[in-house]
Amino acid sequence: MPKIFIIEDEVSISKMLAYDLRQLAYEVDTEIDGMKGYKRALEGNYDVILLDVMLPSLNGLELCKKLRDADNHAYIIMLTAMDDEYNKVEGFEVGADDYVTKPFSPRELAARIKAGLRRNIKSDVKKQLTYEDILLNLDSYEVYKSDEKINVTLKEFELLEYLINHRGSALSREQLLTKLWGYSYDGDTRVVDVHIFKLREKLDPAQKYIKTVRGIGYKIV
Repeated sequence: MPKIFIIEDEVSISKMLAYDLRQLAYEVDTEIDGMKGYKRALEGNYDVILLDVMLPSLNGLELCKKLRDADNHAYIIMLTAMDDEYNKVEGFEVGADDYVTKPFSPRELAARIKAGLRRNIKSDVKKQLTYEDILLNLDSYEVYKSDEKINVTLKEFELLEYLINHRGSALSREQLLTKLWGYSYDGDTRVVDVHIFKLREKLDPAQKYIKTVRGIGYKIV
């Protein structure tokens, strides 16, 4: 049974979400405090974390960053009432996988959770994908460069895997959004740019592998 952790300080929203998700046969825990939520998230082995931005003691953005720094691989969906492009980009920069703006429909959230769970399923057979000095373990979602483990988020992993599997092809930002996120952020393709920037920062600072194709998007050469 997939485990979902809701870190939300508005009790009415938390209870509503927990009820709806339990009806879908998920195991659900809740927390209203940021710091307590962080500690429980590290111990709980959760598949998906629904994380409010505005939390007491530790806000959602700081909490998300701390989880990623601790190498936590849960699929993190940020929840916020702030329909602000800057906050969305900031959330992705600290390692969030998805973003939902309140008010949202339970059906939409359930669909995004299912998409996240599908991407987080681990194979029983160890599989690897290699490119130059980069190795991807497809069952554990780990990335190595020259035998050194590089910490990446799930979405960064998926983006790198997709680029490598389509090496040589120029992939548009819109195509990457559709394939990896499954929907469009109202035409805001900067979501892709943020993740490419983070990947380059971690794996390719000299832009040796991930090339920008002007007017189109990106490709692995």
